[in-house]
Amino acid sequence: MRTLKFGGTSLANAERFLHVANIIENKIKYEKVGIILSAPAKVTNNLVNIIKKTIKNDNTESSMHETKHIFLKILEQVNPLQNNFPYEKLKTIINNEFIELKKNICGINLLGQCPDNIYAKIICRGEILSVAIMNAILQARNHKITIINPVKTLLGIGTYLDSKIDIIESTKRIESMNIPKNHNILMSGFIAGNKKGELVVLGRNGSDYSAAILSSCLHADYCEIWTDVDGIYTCDPKQVPDAKLLTSISYQEAMELSYFGAKVLHPRTIEPIAKFNIPCLIKNTSKPDAKGTLICAQNKEKKHSVKGVTYLNDIAMFHIIGPGMKDMMKMIARVFSSISRDNIWIILITQSSSEHRISFCIPQKDVVRVEYILKNEFYLELKNRLLKPFNIIKKLSIVSIVSTNMKNKPHITASFFSALSYANINTLAVAQGSSENSISAVIKNSNVITAIRTVHQILFNSNQIIEVFLIGIGGIGSTLLQQFYRQKKWLKEKQIDLKICGIANSKTLLINMKGIKLKNWNSYFEKEKNFFTTTKIINAIKKHPLINPVIIDCTADTLLSYQYSHFISHGFHVVTANKKANTTDLTYYKKIRTAAIQFKKKFLYDTNIGAGLPVIDNLQNLLNSGDKLIHFRGILSGSLSFIFGQLEEGITLSQATENAKEIGFTEPNPRDDLSGIDVARKLLILAREVGYQIELKDIKIENLLPDTLQNIPDIKTFMRKLKELDSIFDIRVKKAKIEGKVLRFVGIINKTGQCEVKIDSVDKNDPLYNVKNGENVLAFYSKYYQPIPLVLRGYGAGNNVTAAGVFSDLLRTLPCKVGV
Repeated sequence: MRTLKFGGTSLANAERFLHVANIIENKIKYEKVGIILSAPAKVTNNLVNIIKKTIKNDNTESSMHETKHIFLKILEQVNPLQNNFPYEKLKTIINNEFIELKKNICGINLLGQCPDNIYAKIICRGEILSVAIMNAILQARNHKITIINPVKTLLGIGTYLDSKIDIIESTKRIESMNIPKNHNILMSGFIAGNKKGELVVLGRNGSDYSAAILSSCLHADYCEIWTDVDGIYTCDPKQVPDAKLLTSISYQEAMELSYFGAKVLHPRTIEPIAKFNIPCLIKNTSKPDAKGTLICAQNKEKKHSVKGVTYLNDIAMFHIIGPGMKDMMKMIARVFSSISRDNIWIILITQSSSEHRISFCIPQKDVVRVEYILKNEFYLELKNRLLKPFNIIKKLSIVSIVSTNMKNKPHITASFFSALSYANINTLAVAQGSSENSISAVIKNSNVITAIRTVHQILFNSNQIIEVFLIGIGGIGSTLLQQFYRQKKWLKEKQIDLKICGIANSKTLLINMKGIKLKNWNSYFEKEKNFFTTTKIINAIKKHPLINPVIIDCTADTLLSYQYSHFISHGFHVVTANKKANTTDLTYYKKIRTAAIQFKKKFLYDTNIGAGLPVIDNLQNLLNSGDKLIHFRGILSGSLSFIFGQLEEGITLSQATENAKEIGFTEPNPRDDLSGIDVARKLLILAREVGYQIELKDIKIENLLPDTLQNIPDIKTFMRKLKELDSIFDIRVKKAKIEGKVLRFVGIINKTGQCEVKIDSVDKNDPLYNVKNGENVLAFYSKYYQPIPLVLRGYGAGNNVTAAGVFSDLLRTLPCKVGV
């Protein structure tokens, strides 16, 4: 025999009622079934609201009409589709139910309150009417049905609004009914009867509990819970879109998941099916052929050693501290017994090793009651200062992972806490379940979504995620987007999931937290009317927490560079081709790095020096391994490398500059390159990286431009005036050639830390001699590399190599995964 329970969403309208009837018929072909029904969706909530409105003396007419209309509409739509359907008879039943409901409402109105026994009678009317409708459909299809009245057969022990079932007595009562073997069984969920024969309800998830109880009483082979999801997931799919469907889970694992907030089954539902070893199948009514999730004694799921990541919100934590805690066992007993008398749930408990402190978590809604209870219980201890005033922390969540035999899986625990650390989430308390099937961490409410997404990503997904917000879509930015598009498939093969969540310029911000389609990003961007501010990006990840968000700055904007520390403090890594942050005052330079350490985020800027050359990364590796810079010489500007290479070939300065501008080697205004300030900024970054505490003004710069050309804003005028320098540079080039040398624009850091940018004549023995055509070269003379220096050489300008350098930095933001 098999029991089938159908929830409210499965019975929301006529179409679904008939669909459920079809599912039942398919089961009846093979075996006898017991059917447990909930009220149609919205009905129970409507009935509760009617009671509340009546107590407040509000008008309930519209709510009554809406609730009644749900049932009448079901009848009206089923009638033409189902032969022999007793429409008029059912319509009379529904009318009579609502006449009775109005009488109850009148009584509540007179009393100004609703007694629990009346409350119970009202809120279960939906289940009773569901059974009446389904019975009519099945009998119209010639199926023999016995309806079990749960008030007479299921013995409830407890209150009118929250009772448990005495299974032994209930089994005897059902067996005494002598239900014919060829009859299938139909019963309302959520309802039972007390010893006096009065109707009581079964509290939260009451219909699921009814199904488990009926399965136990009937000694069913299987219990099926039909709902609106495919089964049990490794995490809430509404919060974690890539949550995995579990094919199988043990009773104990299901209990742990449910206890810590997963919307699986209530622990009370699992108890009877576990006790009588009845497998329970969670199925989707909309997909009856899908496998679903099997809850059974022996977990058959081999794919995932961790079964789920779950969470409870709105938790408060009490700390009880003081020398009066010496006799810990007695104190714990007093805490538990005093709170349990008021039927309050203690979710989690931890004890300090000093035994002078105990902490426990409860639902936040119970804080006032618990504080009052404990103050009464420990009045003398508080008065005599044996206990300190209770420390209560609110707005907390409990994040838990569930896996069988956790004590033998230290790598899972390591992954759990590594994920929280990676997400920069502080853990206030930790507890392992007594069954050793779970481990939990208490965190702030505001961090819970980020926590479960990050933990789930590290535990369940082989793919690593990067979520990008690109600011600046000029030459470098747009080239970078092209590279992203070309490399997406290759990255997927490397198990890297690159998602572009935002694209912005100085005016417009295009955001899609699910990912912008790069094939047509231009067309989306042109239609976008959202004005760009950095606040909008930060607010976006507050509303939709991400796992690994990265800001990429491909602008030259000073104001934006001053937002880096702000971005980092809000959970972003920062990757930048913009040199402004690293060349501003030393105080802000240090502030960014302090923020990166504090919030465990990366600040990456390798393209600040040599475009695509891995300069910063290599230099940091040298210094970290104990090397020390003695002297540095380098060509740090791709544009000036190209220009001075052309001078060597006899081309004038103005023409060489024009040529560099045409191929995109220079800044939009070539004056910025020729002034030497760009090289000075790069040299400053290198000097600071080595450890010199200097400012830009400390660098001596030989400016290529006289004062008369310094402040010409118009580019055309500047390029025309630049011809005045052609003869001067022609003379310098020829003089160097006579000496067997060439001119190079060089950045120098000497052994005392003094920095200089100048035009230098170099001979064939110098590593800078053959560098031209846009190449950069950096020669590091260090403790390890002398007299032959460590030389890095390659293109130091151009959109492709700079974008590639940014891309490389971006990939360094990927977390290191701990194997599970």
